[in-house]
Parts: sequence; structure tokens; C-alpha cells
Amino acid sequence: MPERRMNWLVKPLSQADLQKNSIHKPIEATYSAFEINGQKLLQIDSYGSSSRQMPGKKSQSIQIDRDAAKQLFDVLRQHFDF
Repeated sequence: MPERRMNWLVKPLSQADLQKNSIHKPIEATYSAFEINGQKLLQIDSYGSSSRQMPGKKSQSIQIDRDAAKQLFDVLRQHFDF
């Protein structure tokens, strides 16, 4: 069965409490900033780890619009004391 890439536009961004916290294995990721029909978006793409069937293949894309970016900015500023 072929791997399926997931694509998401985050709306809204909400907080969740994890039952178990852990640090994930590092992966490669890229971002792209663009505008479509006057709407600015930031897209973050993650790529498969070296242990996957198709290493380096884009596995997930997340798009953030202005509202979600503002929410994320506020969370980052508060959590990391920016």
C-alpha cells in the first residue's frame, strides 16, 4: 500500500495536555511562506526518517494562516519567554 501524505490547514490552534511527554526523534523539515488570493500562509513540511520505507519523502504538510500564526506566536513567546 503506498504511503499517503497528510495535508492540513490549522484552524484553530488549541491546547492539549499530553498524558505522556517524550522527545521525538529528529527529522528534516522545511518551510515555505506564500500568498494565495491575498491570504498569507506558512507551510511546514516534514520528511520521512532514514528508517522509513521511502526515506526523505515528504510525509506531512501543515499550513498556518494569520490567525493560527498569531496564536502560535503568543504560545511560543509565553512558553519560551521570548
